[in-house]
Amino acid sequence: MSFVHSLFKHNFLEYASYVIKERAIPDLSDGLKPVQRRILHSLFEVDDGKFHKVANIVGHCMKYHPHGDASIYEALVNLAQSDLFIDKQGNFGNRLTGDEASAARYIECRAYPFARKVLYNPELTQYIDSYDGRNREPAAFPAKIPVILVNGAEGIAVGMSTKVLPHNLFEVLEAMKAKLEGSSYPLYPDFVGGGIMDVSEYADGQGKVLVRAKLNTKDPKRIVIEEIPYGTTTEKLIASIEAAAKKGKFKLAGIYDYTGERVQIELHLARNTYTQDVVDALYAFTDCEQSISVNLLVIRDNVPVQMTTAEVIESHATQLVDILKQEMELEARHLRQRLHARTMERIFVEQRIYKDIEEMPSRDEVINAVIEGFKPYRKELTRDVTLEDVESLLKIPIRRISRYDINAYRKEIREINRRLKEIAHHLAHLNDYALDCLDGLIQDAAKITHKRRTKLLSFEQVDAREAVGRDLDLCYDNDTGYIGTAVRGGKPLFQVSPYDRVLLIRKDGTYCVIPVPERYFAGKGMQFCCLADKEVLDRHIISAVYQDKKKYLFIKRTRITQFITNKQYDLVPKGSRLL
Repeated sequence: MSFVHSLFKHNFLEYASYVIKERAIPDLSDGLKPVQRRILHSLFEVDDGKFHKVANIVGHCMKYHPHGDASIYEALVNLAQSDLFIDKQGNFGNRLTGDEASAARYIECRAYPFARKVLYNPELTQYIDSYDGRNREPAAFPAKIPVILVNGAEGIAVGMSTKVLPHNLFEVLEAMKAKLEGSSYPLYPDFVGGGIMDVSEYADGQGKVLVRAKLNTKDPKRIVIEEIPYGTTTEKLIASIEAAAKKGKFKLAGIYDYTGERVQIELHLARNTYTQDVVDALYAFTDCEQSISVNLLVIRDNVPVQMTTAEVIESHATQLVDILKQEMELEARHLRQRLHARTMERIFVEQRIYKDIEEMPSRDEVINAVIEGFKPYRKELTRDVTLEDVESLLKIPIRRISRYDINAYRKEIREINRRLKEIAHHLAHLNDYALDCLDGLIQDAAKITHKRRTKLLSFEQVDAREAVGRDLDLCYDNDTGYIGTAVRGGKPLFQVSPYDRVLLIRKDGTYCVIPVPERYFAGKGMQFCCLADKEVLDRHIISAVYQDKKKYLFIKRTRITQFITNKQYDLVPKGSRLL
């Protein structure tokens, strides 16, 4: 049994770790889940500037992804809908209406140049074996921006979950600039569908937000929904409005959906119903208002960690400086190698070293002759001549040697030296260079995204109990003993709302407090009924006349102020008869 326990424990931990790290929770360094990273890696690999069938990209990604094509296709469509990294052609669905994308064989995509600029650098990327060991895939991209904040993320793992709302790319870049400059920049979510949002409890990515639809209420008999809140679609929103209307929360004459590129849902109100009477009910009983809890959970250094948006910005500002430093140092190495190669080529041609090897009988003697020929000019070179250098010189065609242009060489050398000086300056002023880089990204972002769409306002969540009126008749039929809002044939007692509770005193001397029922058996000869509202109960003194077992008569006067809903109580002693 202990072996079984240890086996289950080990396998469960393996499974939990896999789901957390490899499926559900994004990595802080590039803000991507593994399937998203593999999709972008595939797009970078096949990128030739043209659009590719999504089905082909899914098939290419299959060699990296251990799961099926359906999960890759769904992740690709979701990533493309964010309009950040993937340029799309065809019907990729609509986040506003909830319409699905066309089949993978009908739609096409390619990577935006912006994606390459902020993510792609194979020489700085750490690669790992794919699931079957046949290929290599990136462990994480060297991301220059906090993708986790721009794209948002949602995932449920084992024992934990993440919910990160999308933010505006321009504001994220401005927040990184502010961090590098030593100041702060308030950062709040922003949604494609626009809407209105209260961020008073956002708590820097660890609290919640209230989101609302944008309503045009200028017409007293018509409400136009122009923007929808995050987390819903026009289809779901209309369904919630129809459901609320059927339950009698408000009265509508009709709903008309004219949504195209922009949301436009018209609500025509019923007779004697006006806009100001319906707005609060829309927020209270439909998807026009929603409360969204957020939990910024990411994988950092192979461990799931809860972070704030400020901490993510700080981490990526540091990461950006580090990546730019690595890129500059890498480019400087390539330039120095190029400078060395061009200098060798000039000496090889100008000093006619190639002439010295024409009569050499063996390859080894040719190599030695070339190396010896460069020794008098060692000071002009940045390093010693290696065997690889000799191999590259021997591959120079005769036509290129005969047409060697010293002026072109000098121009190229000047360009290399100028660029090396620029790199040295950037390395000495990395913070300023990072700020310039962010300014460049802001200009690039203007081609693919928009400024803030969601309006920030302060408002309170509408309480459903306050939004609904007491317009339902509570009826009691003494012939059947039933009470409720759906009872027909009895006499109306008073008007209630669906959120009220009522006090019932039965003929047998028991009482209870219940939610307003549609149909509830209270018994024939019910003695008393009233709203179980604090103000109502405080002003009601119950006077009960009863007879005990010895036939003595008593009067009991009491207030009922404390109770448990749906629990039965005795108003008079057991065995007594309520008169």
